[in-house]
Amino acid sequence: MKEVARFTIACQRFLAPDGTIESAPPGSPIEPDLAKNLYRTMTLARAFDAKAIALQRTGQLGTYASTLGQEAIGAAIGTAMETTDVFLPNYRDTATLLARGVSLFELLLYWGGDERGSDFSNVREDFPVCIPVATQNGYAVGVATAIQMRGEARAALCTLGDGATSKGDFYEAINLAGVWNLPVVFVINNNQWAISVPRHLQSGTETLVQKSVAAGIRGLQVDGNDALALHDALHEALQRARKGEGATVIEALTYRLCDHTTADDAGRCRNDDEVGQHW
Repeated sequence: MKEVARFTIACQRFLAPDGTIESAPPGSPIEPDLAKNLYRTMTLARAFDAKAIALQRTGQLGTYASTLGQEAIGAAIGTAMETTDVFLPNYRDTATLLARGVSLFELLLYWGGDERGSDFSNVREDFPVCIPVATQNGYAVGVATAIQMRGEARAALCTLGDGATSKGDFYEAINLAGVWNLPVVFVINNNQWAISVPRHLQSGTETLVQKSVAAGIRGLQVDGNDALALHDALHEALQRARKGEGATVIEALTYRLCDHTTADDAGRCRNDDEVGQHW
């Protein structure tokens, strides 16, 4: 018997959990403008989050999906993408939408139940927030196919949670992305919980990103709380996609400090000690 395939999964991180530099990022020192943009986006997203939850609790907003503890992922995506790229969001992408130029007014309209909030004034080709789990993966493949057929130097990027990687939509999407060498990037927000199902009960794989191996496309795991490392990984993946070098799956490791949505009580399935450790 002979070995016919072997793979490894790399994990990228520049910042240690205490915020000190663990390894120097490419092009060091860190660009001040990039650092400020990332921080501004994360701060704005957290402020919006708190206001949206307060509005929902007082009956002025519909069910809302918080991004608490996961702001770095959205900020990195929003700052790494070009205006000409196409973003296909899920329901936990407030930070990315803000970085892409979606207004606070439009976000409040949407979460208040007014679909005119999905008619973005700045990024006209970005897709509306997708509530059904994983369906945006198929849309991303469709967009990437159109980009490829038109010979355009741009990319599609879609986000999904860890639970969405168990859906057939995800497997079908990455399979086509590999076969057709499509200009698309899939970013998995692995916040360790699919509503009430913990990560270890969702998949038997050691990492979620290794699912990209079966599709024949590039995969990388990144510390999702390290905005600089994630921005660097996204920048490279998007550049490759725009050059016609194929798709990438990025697994961003983070933790959902909040309930799944304002309609959920996460205390029923996890204890305060676990959450406290991640705080």
